[in-house]
Amino acid sequence: MNSILSDRIINMEESATLAMAKKARELKSQGIDIISLSLGEPDFKTPKHIQEAAKAAIDEGKYFSYPPVAGYQDLREAIAKKLREENQIADAKAENIVVSTGAKHSIANVFMCMINEGDEVIIFSPYWVSYAEIIKLAGGVPVLIEGTLENNFKATAAQLEAAITPRTKAVIYSSPCNPTGSVFSKEELEAIAAVILKHDNIMVIADEIYELINFVGKNYSIGSFPGMFDRTITVNGFSKGYAMTGWRVGYICAPLFIAKAVEKMQGQFTSGGTGIAQRAALAGIAGDQTPSKEMADAYFRRRALVLGLLQDIPGIKTHVPEGAFYFFPDVTAFFGKSAHGHSVKDADDLCLYLLDVANVSLVTGAAFGAPDCVRLSYAASDEELVEALKRIKKALGDLA
Repeated sequence: MNSILSDRIINMEESATLAMAKKARELKSQGIDIISLSLGEPDFKTPKHIQEAAKAAIDEGKYFSYPPVAGYQDLREAIAKKLREENQIADAKAENIVVSTGAKHSIANVFMCMINEGDEVIIFSPYWVSYAEIIKLAGGVPVLIEGTLENNFKATAAQLEAAITPRTKAVIYSSPCNPTGSVFSKEELEAIAAVILKHDNIMVIADEIYELINFVGKNYSIGSFPGMFDRTITVNGFSKGYAMTGWRVGYICAPLFIAKAVEKMQGQFTSGGTGIAQRAALAGIAGDQTPSKEMADAYFRRRALVLGLLQDIPGIKTHVPEGAFYFFPDVTAFFGKSAHGHSVKDADDLCLYLLDVANVSLVTGAAFGAPDCVRLSYAASDEELVEALKRIKKALGDLA
């Protein structure tokens, strides 16, 4: 029956993070004590005032009909205000905002609106798993520029310049980065902006979904730099900083012609995002920010905990992530080794080995464009993290 399926779905890769999380859930359902460090999902509850706003919206009873395709006006105004005041994106107005069903949906909307067959999109690598597949789905060609462990996994403006061709349509990066936790400095973003401004008709998609989980101070938005508002699509949302993954609310801030195109696209595919979730999001962005700061503080403390445990494992090489809640260690020291009936040829094999032997789920770095690494999420309790790293150390120590 495969002849019934389209080539696009047959050729599309499954999300590696979701696939590993699915395997972990299946093993848990069999009674196996799996510690899952594979998903990028906060382990905190959505802050109380956000929950209460959703309950009030339900009780109010007027948010059950179809919302405006681009999102409720007051939410769009609050997002624009936040971007002007906190991100210094001075030209942001409600008309530039389109609210979607999560940041992933926002990115898909953007690429479906921008990419023609054969257009190239430069991806700063390592990169979030879905970028390349969404680009290919839209008919585009992903072009990777790779950061190294020695440079905190950050590709450079010089690499960007060298990768641009007449087919280049867009550039995408995340900061703080999933999977590496790296954060681009103001100087690094200024250099990237200078390259973009030399080339007409190239847009930047700046994925800032981890903005509130930043350990190095201020988060800089490339859309705030001179000349860059009309060249930048800023992507953000509520999943990470507000522990609202299941609420599914994301947004873009873009030049008006992009925002109108995305609204048109969304109007045909999904219409507006869930009304109740949007009311909750408004309470998040306009309300008390203390819970978000407390969550970021907890991640900062966990980072120190996990860093110490990783540095105690012979063979592991890691940088110190500057944001988000991931470590992305180099694990090549274990390639070519074997134990417990497993032969470890690459990071994929190592993740399967650790799932089977240590009962810990991680994600292969190959899914993020870095086959020498694995991604470990520390969005888990201290107890789970200590136990998981204890198991990992023992299992890696068995390899010979």
